[in-house]
Amino acid sequence: MSAGAAPGGETRPYGLPGPLPRGERVLWQGKPDWRALAWRAFHVREVAIYVALFAIWRAGSELAETGSATAAALNALSVAPFALAAIGMLALLAWLSARYAVYTLTNRRVVLSIGVALTATLNLPLERIERADLKVFGDGSGDLSLGLGAGDRIALFHLWPHARPWRARSPEPTLRAISDPERVARLVAEALAPNGAQRMLQPSAQSQPAGAAPTHALAS
Repeated sequence: MSAGAAPGGETRPYGLPGPLPRGERVLWQGKPDWRALAWRAFHVREVAIYVALFAIWRAGSELAETGSATAAALNALSVAPFALAAIGMLALLAWLSARYAVYTLTNRRVVLSIGVALTATLNLPLERIERADLKVFGDGSGDLSLGLGAGDRIALFHLWPHARPWRARSPEPTLRAISDPERVARLVAEALAPNGAQRMLQPSAQSQPAGAAPTHALAS
């Protein structure tokens, strides 16, 4: 991991908008696993299933109309190029989203550096995080969602895909598809404890086969 130069010639730590203030230290850094992100955030599996069902329907319709198995197979295969293009595009977006994302936990805040064409840096002071919910999946990766106070809201547009699923009305920043999620959850719980945040929920298992950067911060 490399660091850039901040204004004034100071070293800018990797994944952070600027040098760490005195007394602040990095406890953990990571990024999403792009395969898990493609599977769960970009819904590659659902798209593949839909395309397969559509191909079967086309084959069945052709077979019923012409009685030719060859014509039915060719009709079904005709959707393959479009299917591969769609799945490939979703996989590429997932790879780019993971490639240009950095999650950082310090003893004072959680920082999400996210975005592909335009990088945004989200600073979440620990005292503004009310809870952290962990969900562990069958592939060993996990999502760690951060619940903010009632007065703190970040638009889903700025967060996605680094947001808790199905929370469009009250988006929650989420460290998505992270490796070793239980260890990360313990670190976050320990960092939140002095700030009086609620205890983290127990992990739940779910089986499942650039340019200039604006900075968004919650006021301390």
